[in-house]
Amino acid sequence: MLLKTHFRGTDYDTYCYTGGKAFNPALPTAVFIHGGQNDHSVWILQTRYFAHHGFGVLAVDLPGHGRSQGPALDTIEELSDWLNSLLDAAGVTKAILIGHSMGSLIALESAGRAASSTRIAGIALVGTAYPMKVADALLDAANNAQQSAIDMVNIWSHSTISPKPSAPGPGFYVQGASQRLMQRIARQSDSKPTVFYTDFAACNGYANGEQASQAVTCPTLFLLGQRDVMTPAKAAAGLIAAIKHAKVVQVEASGHALMAEQPDAVLDHLFKFARAALHSSSAVAAAIKGD
Repeated sequence: MLLKTHFRGTDYDTYCYTGGKAFNPALPTAVFIHGGQNDHSVWILQTRYFAHHGFGVLAVDLPGHGRSQGPALDTIEELSDWLNSLLDAAGVTKAILIGHSMGSLIALESAGRAASSTRIAGIALVGTAYPMKVADALLDAANNAQQSAIDMVNIWSHSTISPKPSAPGPGFYVQGASQRLMQRIARQSDSKPTVFYTDFAACNGYANGEQASQAVTCPTLFLLGQRDVMTPAKAAAGLIAAIKHAKVVQVEASGHALMAEQPDAVLDHLFKFARAALHSSSAVAAAIKGD
């Protein structure tokens, strides 16, 4: 689905995958936000299940990624502004934000800003960390030697370089799929700074995580890879301490690419959380109305 998103005084076509069903804004909306050098396709299993089990689904391609128009945005704050414009354009009134890596920072920033609003009913932060620092060598490669950067990220994102045959499913090649996706995004970036660099620099430069986390009041899930070396579970400790009501889950046998390495476990945790968050949100709304 293409949406006209008004941002920075310009209308852009924004692509949102809707899980194989027509988007219905009257339903609670699960908004899936991908990480750096990725697109909506990293959420394929999770989005299709949500769309066929009571949710409207918007799995976005961020600006400059995949099928979405516009330049890649420089900061997490700008990406949060853009996401708010997207939700307005889609007519979303109740949303669960589900973000991976860079997407988790966008979800966090958005929820922190919307603490006094009822639109965001919950956030799930998948493979997150704060601060989300990026090594200088990787930043340089992302701008000047993209294939080298792809190789580094692909190795570091997975819990093993030799998964069992047909894992997690027949015909599925975890590392190969990740590599080809990042290469496809790289081919869209024919000038500097590259999309790769812009994404990683946005993560590296984000400094509002502590303030945003202290403002979050909605239900929150931290879904972390037990073997993640890109965003180790311990690197989320500050956010977890600030969002005291949050639920924390570590997924076994998974690195940073949780959705590919353990797709069923990720789906199970996300769907259970989303249903509970909506119930909590409805209870709060009813209590306020009763007052």
